[in-house]
Amino acid sequence: MKRYPGAMRIRLVLALFPLLLSACVFGGGDDGYRPAPRPIRPNASGPVTLIGPTPRETQQCFTDLQREDVRFSPLPDRDYGGGCVVQGAVELLDIGVPVTNLKGMRCGLARTFIGWVRNAVAPAAYQILGSELVKVESFGTYSCRGIVGNGEAAAQKISEHGLANAVDISGFVLRDDRRITVEEGWHSRDPDVRRFLEVIHASACKRFHTVLSPDYNAAHHNHLHLDMGKGPFCA
Repeated sequence: MKRYPGAMRIRLVLALFPLLLSACVFGGGDDGYRPAPRPIRPNASGPVTLIGPTPRETQQCFTDLQREDVRFSPLPDRDYGGGCVVQGAVELLDIGVPVTNLKGMRCGLARTFIGWVRNAVAPAAYQILGSELVKVESFGTYSCRGIVGNGEAAAQKISEHGLANAVDISGFVLRDDRRITVEEGWHSRDPDVRRFLEVIHASACKRFHTVLSPDYNAAHHNHLHLDMGKGPFCA
């Protein structure tokens, strides 16, 4: 082994120190390390687009949507500031039934929502109300805001809407031109309408992590809030 004088050894260590440090910080070899999403700021006031590898869970979700014959468009990951971050989201273009006011939504939410509409709402409309479901009406998905209806402290926490992880459903249109709204139908005098909303609410509680109905608080008097955040919680 070649030996170096003491002073030379010190100079070699100092020269190699940055390389050794970089290996500690950034990793080396095929150790599973993946760089964090890299922000690109198009302008000072706009959202930050996050560039990074697509997680396997999201890739699998895209595959699941394709298998279900759903037309959709993947959306870029974006940080809107204030804690509102949208990652792994899609825009649903065609799920077989038109849905109004949909913006970007997390793929997992989209997958669960499609299953609910196809396998719960549509059959319940036909079996209970005797008519085919032709449209779902929503108040939307993404909205960068706090939780509403539970006081000032809750309003300081980011809603699942701020993560594109929630959708608010307000009504349904049937083939016979009837329009069933949550606001008017929840306490309807028509037992079939009430039964229809009860059935799809119960089904939603089995699929989504959190479901909030008009029974929860006044802020939800006209819609069903469905999200894939913390739970389970059904009201």
